[in-house]
Amino acid sequence: MSNADGGAGPSGAGSLAHRVPDLGALELLLAVARVGSLGGAAREMGITQPAASSRIRSMERQLGVALVDRSPRGSRLTDAGALVTDWARRIVEAAEAFDVGAQALRDRRDSRLRVAASMTIAEYLLPGWLLALRAQRPDTAVSLHAGNSTVVAQRLLADEADLGFVEGLSVPTGLDSVVIAHDRLIVVTAPGHAWARRRRALAADELASTPLILREKGSGTRQVLDAALGGLARPPIELSSTTAVKAAAVSGAGPAVLSELAVGEELGMRRLVSVPVEGVALARDLRAVWPTGHRPTGPARDLLSLTRG
Repeated sequence: MSNADGGAGPSGAGSLAHRVPDLGALELLLAVARVGSLGGAAREMGITQPAASSRIRSMERQLGVALVDRSPRGSRLTDAGALVTDWARRIVEAAEAFDVGAQALRDRRDSRLRVAASMTIAEYLLPGWLLALRAQRPDTAVSLHAGNSTVVAQRLLADEADLGFVEGLSVPTGLDSVVIAHDRLIVVTAPGHAWARRRRALAADELASTPLILREKGSGTRQVLDAALGGLARPPIELSSTTAVKAAAVSGAGPAVLSELAVGEELGMRRLVSVPVEGVALARDLRAVWPTGHRPTGPARDLLSLTRG
């Protein structure tokens, strides 16, 4: 088939995207039919008349038929143009329905946020971030599941959380991450413990040979300490929350290893004493995590931006 310019028309092969005009062109054609002039249609669409003319000509070349007769008195649809306009109206109406449906999906997504976080982050950092998020998104309902870093990874991979936060040395398999903060573990004890009065720093072998109150295996805190001591730490007591470890240390049950974030108040009030350590790497990165290839969107994206503000 020959087109209006004498060239070869579309063959019917290939992608629809190459054979069907885009929505903007179809909306322009509908505007021409509605107002009766190319200039008026251009103004309605917020483009210049030369741009509108160029888009109509491009659509005519693409379809292989003339759509609009132009004259000093205005623009009139050809018979083919009137038929294409009827089809275009149905396509645009379908696109509008598609847009309404997509917006409904976005609204449903944005109405909730499921967060999974390891204990230190959940207790000492997330409350401030969630307050800031509430100011931005007052209609978003947030649920928080606090657990160790292993549990956080499991919930993300099972699609039971939209965004996670972990404290371990490495990123769990199947997750992407970004560092949002830095933290340091410190050794603390009650003021009455012998270590509270020592002037010489603890060496790694002394720390490893002493019974300590620790978080459970799988927690970020425990991962860092085990790596630093080669897995030689001796925990007579393993507890599943930072608060519980801290309370045990305050009670005099023994020395503990905790995040510096978690013990600021206790150190300031002398309920706990920090014990210096040498030759032990106790620094760690705090990370936001999400399933590989699924960058956070909506409220999860907004919360992520707040953690890095």
